[in-house]
Amino acid sequence: MRRLFTATALVLSALLVTPTATPIATAEPAGQPTGAQALANGPAKAWLVADLDTGRVLASQDPNGSYAPASTIKPLLAMVVLDNLRPDALGRANESHTKVECSCVGLKPGQVYSARQLLDALLMVSGNDAANMLADMLGGQRATVAAMNRKAQALGARSTHAGSPSGLDGPGWESLTTPRDLGVIYQAALTYPVIAEIFRQTSAQFPGRSLTSQNELLTGYPGDFAGKTGYTDRARKTYVGAAQHGNHRLVVVQMYGTGDLYPQARQLLDWGFSQYS
Repeated sequence: MRRLFTATALVLSALLVTPTATPIATAEPAGQPTGAQALANGPAKAWLVADLDTGRVLASQDPNGSYAPASTIKPLLAMVVLDNLRPDALGRANESHTKVECSCVGLKPGQVYSARQLLDALLMVSGNDAANMLADMLGGQRATVAAMNRKAQALGARSTHAGSPSGLDGPGWESLTTPRDLGVIYQAALTYPVIAEIFRQTSAQFPGRSLTSQNELLTGYPGDFAGKTGYTDRARKTYVGAAQHGNHRLVVVQMYGTGDLYPQARQLLDWGFSQYS
């Protein structure tokens, strides 16, 4: 019989999944490689394109600059959830979960949801209400944020500070990270089969509705297999995506952006893959 989780505290385990790939390098490339300079003129103030398997940064702009991540931090929460809960663990939504700025999936107080359903909502449609409920299933927001920060440190994302489970900011609970750290976080998150599977889904069923992935490159860029958007007034537009051509897998990170980030993401990926020709 599956256990029904409520807001009672759950002791967070120390289990960590260690990425098998070489962590993304901390060093910025010496200057911009030939042909990469034009990529710096896109809408994102800071960006990075790196090899997911070797960890090599192919090109970047301000990769160690500190910026608000908005919802691109949500895979860090997803890893903490899967370190501590089975995907079929159940919880019951309450009104407090819904009192949050949207993007929201539309949780119904009294409805029972599984951790997997909430993770679908978290990663596909950026459900901030789903993030709140997952945090309660883990013992509350304070315990969950502390676990997220321990996880970031353990992965080597040492310039990352999560202020909330969802990436939303408020007085005294601002989130900060860097393009390099986000690359490390996604590199690790994609070693979790459940997270990788969710990112590949174009759609999924959720109680009362159907979810459609907000990652437009999933169907709009050849080989794309993961991506997460984010936006707050403080973070502006953020995006992290990953794609594979042949045996090569790349991750692209964009932070503090204005306008449409997808054309720049496509250019970064195209340029990155061209380096293997």
